[in-house]
Amino acid sequence: MQYHDFKDIILNRRSVRKFIEQPVSIEDVKELIDCARYAPSDTNSQTWEFIAILNTEKIKEISDMTWEELHKIADEAKKRGLEKEARLLARSFGPYATAFTGAPALIVCLATPYTSKFREKIFDPIMISEPSFWDEEGIKSSCLAIQNLMLAAHAKGLATCAMTGPVLLAQHRMREYLQIPAEKQINMVIALGHPAEVPARLPRKPVEDILQIIE
Repeated sequence: MQYHDFKDIILNRRSVRKFIEQPVSIEDVKELIDCARYAPSDTNSQTWEFIAILNTEKIKEISDMTWEELHKIADEAKKRGLEKEARLLARSFGPYATAFTGAPALIVCLATPYTSKFREKIFDPIMISEPSFWDEEGIKSSCLAIQNLMLAAHAKGLATCAMTGPVLLAQHRMREYLQIPAEKQINMVIALGHPAEVPARLPRKPVEDILQIIE
């Protein structure tokens, strides 16, 4: 592959929230996870796991529980006099957080505990950091794998949208519903399917605004 072909994949990937009804095959899901698992990770710890939900009724149940928890939060906000914020939560954030509802597939991305010979033999004995640091380490590597997955999906003609809304609003219920062990973090969910739209490219900050070069 030439560099410009690879850059086209990056530049033309979109966050898609509308999908046609065509299912995503198990073979395609396995292929995407195969690409995801070749992402880099700290000391090759590979702190990622994925749950692929191809049952649209179960996807809707996760959407419903997200909405239910959102309304509970909005009702509590109203009691504290935050009427405007409660309305915005329901009207603006709610549809945004549940845009995976019509997707034929939902990938739940997990971050597993970070373990390595360095942590076991060096870092933990000398208490080089707080335990919470290692939770973040698992998330970092998981995110690298997720980007692989999303770019691979686009290259195969599929579309994705990464979302944290269900995790923010209903993580406890998702964990119980999907029987996710406590030691595994729910990082985000990825809506996956065949696109029904191709959103316009959103503007990005200029390179000059985000790059500092030290010579």
